[in-house]
Order: sequence, then structure tokens, then C-alpha cells
Amino acid sequence: MAQVAKSYPLQNDASDVTFRSRPLAASFILIGGLFALVFGIAISVSFGAADIQLAIVWEAVFRFNPEVTQHQIIQEIRLPRVLGGAMVGACFAVAGAIMQGMTRNPLADSGLLGLNAGSGFMLAICFAFFPGLPYMYLILYSFLGAGLGAGLVFGIGSLARGGLTPVRMVLAGAALSALLSALSEGIALYYQIGQDLAFWYAGGVAGTKWPQLEVMFPWIAAALVGAIVLSRSITMLSLGEEIAKGLGQRTRFVRLAGTVIVLVLAGAAVSVVGAVGFVGLIIPHVTRYLVGVDYRWIIPCSALLGSLLVVFADLAARMVNPPYETPVGALIALIGVPFFLFLARKERRGL
Repeated sequence: MAQVAKSYPLQNDASDVTFRSRPLAASFILIGGLFALVFGIAISVSFGAADIQLAIVWEAVFRFNPEVTQHQIIQEIRLPRVLGGAMVGACFAVAGAIMQGMTRNPLADSGLLGLNAGSGFMLAICFAFFPGLPYMYLILYSFLGAGLGAGLVFGIGSLARGGLTPVRMVLAGAALSALLSALSEGIALYYQIGQDLAFWYAGGVAGTKWPQLEVMFPWIAAALVGAIVLSRSITMLSLGEEIAKGLGQRTRFVRLAGTVIVLVLAGAAVSVVGAVGFVGLIIPHVTRYLVGVDYRWIIPCSALLGSLLVVFADLAARMVNPPYETPVGALIALIGVPFFLFLARKERRGL
């Protein structure tokens, strides 16, 4: 009888996840969002210092003619930029969703927890001591920096009395991010590489080229597939450690695999776009509100909505003060900071 009584709430929790998921809404988001993303990519490619008609964009993609200047602009400059933004948005959003699910921390985000700053720090070291390093190695160092930042944040936050609460984790991340950013700036000044790092600190996709996308795409694709495969386990883990174990989940393996996926996604994204924060904070919350708590829907929908956010933010960045560009990270922060303050106010009891 004791065993039956023990398993009963676990079954309720598992069925509650199914009840609270909204597959119809998720399907609508995936289908409608895909059309919106294609439309956003087309508009973003056509808009710029020289506006190009959508018909020419179609021709440049499917019937490329290297002798046409507009086709060259689209293929060599605008298309890799927009596709890079879509990939980066998916990376940050999925990384944030996984982190929030595994840690049960609504404030978890790669930017807030030191991953972005750690990647930037390692990139500064690469520019200073290993100039001309191939992009493949830059990505690997970016992964290493993300792991360094995450490890230090979790280590510092765990030293606090009372354990690692959501707000303490964010405070540790903010302090470590400030430290790593200061060290990166010091390296940039001493070794005169400030101009090389300016792109990453500003946060933008303007310099994205096809070789970068070719290197990062296999990493990102593998990580996204891994996230989808792990999605059911993350759903169980988001209910709590004991519930996940009671449902037969190998929680240590799930946490390890999820952490590796987050490091790959955050490291690849930062190596391309730089310190763009809040995408992984905003999108998972919006997605959960729309589709429920089942991560089998949250992860693919977060990837799509994250791509939409970055693509349209990049488009808006070019429209604010043409022909000059506003950093994408600044525009997203205008939404992200109030959103973060709202969530932090809800979690103030964790201090």
C-alpha cells in the first residue's frame, strides 16, 4: 500500500503535464511561424542601403547570376547575415528553454548566467594571443569559454548560505559577467584588439559570412536534434528531481547531456553574433504561455520564435537610423530588461 500511495502523485504529475500541453496551439505556432520566418527572411534580404525587389531576391536565390550586382549583394552579404540571425535566435532560445527546465529557474539565460561573457573572454584571448586562428577553433574556444562561465557561476552561487536559489544564481552570473567583460576589455586595450572585439560586444550579425555558417551549422543542427531527443526527459526534470527519478529518468545523464547541448548552442551563437542577451529569457516564457509545459513542444516552438525575434530585430536595427545600424543586442535589451525586472520581482522571495 505504501508503494501505491507513493507512486500516485507521480502519475498525477505526469498526466498533468499532458493535460497542460496545447498541441493544437503548438502546431499552429510551428506552421504559422515557419511562414512568418520565410516572409521575414525575404523582407530582411530585400531591405538595406540599396532596396531590392522581392522578385530579384527570388531570382538571386534560385537562379543566381554572378554577373548581376544585386544577386552578388544578396548571396554574399544579406543572405548569410539573415540566415545567421535565424540560427543564432534558435540557439539562444533553445539554450534558455533547456536551462530553465533543468534548473527550474525562471531567470535562467545564457547571457544572465555568464555563458556569453565566458565565450567573449575566450574570444578576446584568441584575438590577443592567436591572431588569424581559423573559425573552427574560434568556435571550440567559445564552447570552452561558455563552460568556464557556467562552471564559475554555479560554483560561486552554490557557496552561498542556503544553497543556489534562482535569484542568487542570476546575481552570481551578473557579477561574473561583469568581471569577465572587464578582463576582456583590459586584454583588448593592452593588445590593441578593441576593434576586433567591438563587433561581438555590440551584438550584431552584419559580418556573418558563408564560411562561418558552414562551420557552425553541423554543431547547431546536432545540438537542436539532441535537444528534441532530450525534450521528454527535460519535461520530467522540470517537475522536480524526485518526480523525474520516480518516472524512471536518469537525472544525472539528462543534466549532463542538457548542459553539453546548452554549451554548444550558446558557444556557437556567441562566436557569430556576440553578446546578445535576453533571447533565451523571453522566448521560453512566451512559448510556455502559448503551448504549455511539455518540452516536446516548447523546444521546437522556442527555436522558431527565437529565430523570428532575431530576424525582425535585425531588420528593425537597420530601420532605426538608416544608413547606420543600431546593435541588435540593444534593441532586444529594450524588451528584455523590463521582462527580466518583472520576473525578478516575482522571484524576490528567493533572496
